[in-house]
Amino acid sequence: MRTTITLDPDIAARLRRLAAERGSSFKSTVNATLRAGLEAEHREGRPYREVTRSLGAQPGVDLTKALTLANAYEDEETVRELEARK
Repeated sequence: MRTTITLDPDIAARLRRLAAERGSSFKSTVNATLRAGLEAEHREGRPYREVTRSLGAQPGVDLTKALTLANAYEDEETVRELEARK
């Protein structure tokens, strides 16, 4: 089927580059790209599920600032190591 479409300049440039990379015609590159896009639209992916794990925290322990606390302990340990070298 023959039809006329207006492509945005950036899309036309990308299609021309892709055609050159593949060594194919502009027409076949446009058709392949449209076909891939239309087929991707109908693919059903698996729903994303995140597996959660218990951190084993004791009741009353606030983990919201755990990284800050870990950094503070790491800094203290670094200071101890540097003092031990003297």
